Amino acid sequence: MSRIGRKPIEVPAGVDVTIGAGNEITTKGPLGTLNMTMHTDMVIKKDGNVITVERPSENKMHKSLHGLTRTLVSNMVEGVSAGYKKELEINGVGYRAALQGSTLVLNLGYSHPVEMEAPEGIKIEVPSNTQIIISGINKQMVGEFAAKVREKRPPEPYKGKGIKYTTERIRRKEGKAGAKK
Repeated sequence: MSRIGRKPIEVPAGVDVTIGAGNEITTKGPLGTLNMTMHTDMVIKKDGNVITVERPSENKMHKSLHGLTRTLVSNMVEGVSAGYKKELEINGVGYRAALQGSTLVLNLGYSHPVEMEAPEGIKIEVPSNTQIIISGINKQMVGEFAAKVREKRPPEPYKGKGIKYTTERIRRKEGKAGAKK
């Protein structure tokens, strides 16, 4: 039995979860609304403020969908109640970030500034010119946009220059050894 799949999901106050036909789930909360259609084989039940996900059989596909479905529903509930955020840090001489409207402008040592438009539902903050905060209610979109920003100049192992997550630790390498005589 899936350990993750059997855990019940507690719905906090102020969040409304609706399970429609064909396992279409709608979550409404203080931060917004999310919709997602889950696999029709999964049995999703709401009892008061607790949501449970059950599988119809011990089939391998049902086992793999069990934990996935529960996690997706849990992420939707958490997203509309608390939201998600990723923090990025820029290291390097002359590397900096700025926000122009909803466009993130990055100077990363290229011959031109890199401009990235924020997708719908994603909020970008730049508290300092070396720090970027990406937030939103959809966990997948927040993580994907943060990965795209990091991809513009990933951290390199010799000097640590580039864009990294604040929680990320870069394994540093030693440079070339001196000439041996």
